[in-house]
Amino acid sequence: MRVAYILVVDDEPSIADFVQMALQHDGFEVVVAGDGPSALERFAESEPQLVILDWMLPGTDGLEVCRLMRRRSRSLPILMLTARGDWEDKVQGLDSGADDYLAKPFKMQELLARVRALLRRSGGEPGRVLSFEDVLLDTEARRVTRAGRNVELTGREFELLEALMRSPGKVVSRDALLSKVWGYDFDGNPNVVEVHLSALRTKLGDTDRTLLRTVRGVGYALG
Repeated sequence: MRVAYILVVDDEPSIADFVQMALQHDGFEVVVAGDGPSALERFAESEPQLVILDWMLPGTDGLEVCRLMRRRSRSLPILMLTARGDWEDKVQGLDSGADDYLAKPFKMQELLARVRALLRRSGGEPGRVLSFEDVLLDTEARRVTRAGRNVELTGREFELLEALMRSPGKVVSRDALLSKVWGYDFDGNPNVVEVHLSALRTKLGDTDRTLLRTVRGVGYALG
């Protein structure tokens, strides 16, 4: 499977870290820049396959960064991710050369879906079908099977399983799953992860908990 290299540009470390973590769990390689000049430097060093770009950056603002990157590459997918959500701001961002525009606060699953859509159009999308042992997950058709049997999942259950299947054999923390599936600004009961994981085990027939493991005090793992 081809791995896409994504440049994330945001001067808020908490946002940049959440986005980087979610993208990496989704199978992407990620480099982060915290201001306009360093973003242009990273871009010049190794042109990415997609850029996630904040507007309000120190040094050089996101609009100018977008214009400069667009001059270098007409086909590079650029997604503006910013707190400026008025329709006039969206028009200005798109006119500067961005291909898509997402306002903060945002849901991580929507961001990931937009990233995949942009990469799909540019030919850089990773494989859409994930597999582990006898479980297949089709990210586009949103279909799951185990040993050839259809498994009906809710939206959250599907997203939780996908997050774990993006990192097979690796322990994923509860906070990482909350950020990716429920959104970086989720402030509800963190036990929601265990509740949905229990439902997943039942639907997948994982009665002995060997497929979806709980690593106490650390997180959860597939296999």
